[in-house]
Amino acid sequence: MHPRVLLRLADGGIHELVPGDIIGRQPAVALPLDDGRVSEAHAMVSLRGGQLCLLGLRGAFAIDGKPVDRVPLRPGLVITLAPQVELEVVEVVLPDDVLGIEGPDLPLRALPGVASIHTSPSLRLVRGWDQRAAAQVWSQGESWRARRTDGPARPVGAGDTLELPGHSLVFVAIPLMGAGQSVTRQGGVAEPLRIIATFDSVHIHRRERVALHLGGMLARLVSELVAFRGPVPWRMLAAELWPTEEEPDVVRSRLDTNLARLRSKLLTAGLRTDLVRSDGTGQLELVAYPGDVIEDRT
Repeated sequence: MHPRVLLRLADGGIHELVPGDIIGRQPAVALPLDDGRVSEAHAMVSLRGGQLCLLGLRGAFAIDGKPVDRVPLRPGLVITLAPQVELEVVEVVLPDDVLGIEGPDLPLRALPGVASIHTSPSLRLVRGWDQRAAAQVWSQGESWRARRTDGPARPVGAGDTLELPGHSLVFVAIPLMGAGQSVTRQGGVAEPLRIIATFDSVHIHRRERVALHLGGMLARLVSELVAFRGPVPWRMLAAELWPTEEEPDVVRSRLDTNLARLRSKLLTAGLRTDLVRSDGTGQLELVAYPGDVIEDRT
């Protein structure tokens, strides 16, 4: 079982979405909407504090005519993405536990509906099906299945193991409250930041200290994360940064290189290096601590 929501479109079509699924105009998203008033990555379903929520990414939406940027999902809720573009929540499924996976080189992560596990160049779990991965895991109604590239699919559940070259992973039942991302992530005492993003330039201010200036690709990377206002799949982020590049390995390498450069600059400036964080399932987000101020001037 995994958390999911059923949404009804105006034409009566029913769509099932799970945490991390995106609604937007881009054909590759989980729920594509062919309407020019809908952003390419308009909103995303997210599991937060044991609730399924809809988060605004690059677009706004309204509930009962009131603009909001996030809302807990419940049956009967009508969400207006744009004039005459509405979604109705039909059903919300929240199980007691969700299935996760972990290993010595992979922190415990809740599994999305479909996930691929790569072992090269490093062990990582990404959302979606990648035929080139060492293994794939997917939900099938109430159960889960997994397959290695060199073997058949098999049912898996909590306590089962997945043996990959150089790695031994185990499936774990995670209580629902511990499976999602908290609304606010806090890791100890940190000096509040003021981040001003203007696409090609980003300034990170602290009290009585020289601001850190980012330009070029690093500024664009941070500005895109500011604009998304929540976790975003790395492929979607990369598509915004390198829209003409289609080879996944190339854009992944570029993204990893620029993330390393960004963390190096943050470390050198004495800033927290988890400002941009990966959740281990192929999603990246800008992490704001209490007191931080983020200004989107893109």
